[in-house]
Amino acid sequence: MNDTVLLDVRRLAADVLKTTLAGVPAAGTRDTIAGWDSMAHVNLVLALEQNFDIQFKPEEMLEMLSIELTAMLVEEKLAERGRL
Repeated sequence: MNDTVLLDVRRLAADVLKTTLAGVPAAGTRDTIAGWDSMAHVNLVLALEQNFDIQFKPEEMLEMLSIELTAMLVEEKLAERGRL
């Protein structure tokens, strides 16, 4: 996994979830990160799409169960566009 992408995803998540970077560890999930509810999830997806200039399919949004999985999806999208 690309450490830069992971860090960027963590920073965006911390901003969206209004917490610190330490509050969104790579292994953090919707169940373990405070404030990661359905509305925050939508806001996170939008922030990721804007920041990385990518688009997620609905089924991909459902796969974002942890910060690590989310970063992996972002990496895949960037690789598809030849930007990683």
